[in-house]
Amino acid sequence: MDIDRYFEREFAEHQAVARATAEGLRAPFAALVRCAVEAIRRGNKLLLFGNGGSAADAQHLATELVVRYKRNRAPLPAIALTTDTSALTAIGNDLGFDQLFARQVEALGVRGDLAIAISTSGRSTNVLRALEQARAIGAIPAALSGGDAGALKGLADPLLIVPSATTARIQEMHIALGQMLCGALELELGLVTE
Repeated sequence: MDIDRYFEREFAEHQAVARATAEGLRAPFAALVRCAVEAIRRGNKLLLFGNGGSAADAQHLATELVVRYKRNRAPLPAIALTTDTSALTAIGNDLGFDQLFARQVEALGVRGDLAIAISTSGRSTNVLRALEQARAIGAIPAALSGGDAGALKGLADPLLIVPSATTARIQEMHIALGQMLCGALELELGLVTE
């Protein structure tokens, strides 16, 4: 293996996907920020969820919102539905893994909340069912995805689709977009200044 060539190739792919994301996702990102701002101003919250690395992203972003992103400020209401091991294991065992997030959306979500699914493929049944449940209770179903976005098309709006089929590159853009969301919310809500 030529480590230098590998290193250059990985960064070149990352940069190409970052450029394509910046060029293609400006409008959907603005729509996501608007939905989040409106939800928070109404007294609602953000619910974030996903599987695997996307579960970690959901936790990371919820923490940035509740604690702080760049500067100390008032907390923002966000919950990662990936962290309560008792609920996760009970739901998985008693109701099935497909209900993992939908059950929590049903229990914790209310009309006007923003449910943000994070799924690189858009094909995870537990993610899709959670967005269906969000819609059923009057919450806003949104998502970050990649590739062709699978079944998220027509279900999530806003929907941010990273233009790549490489899971690692999609995940890199998801965390960048998520952190940009945190920063934009702090600014839009007047919690910090640039």
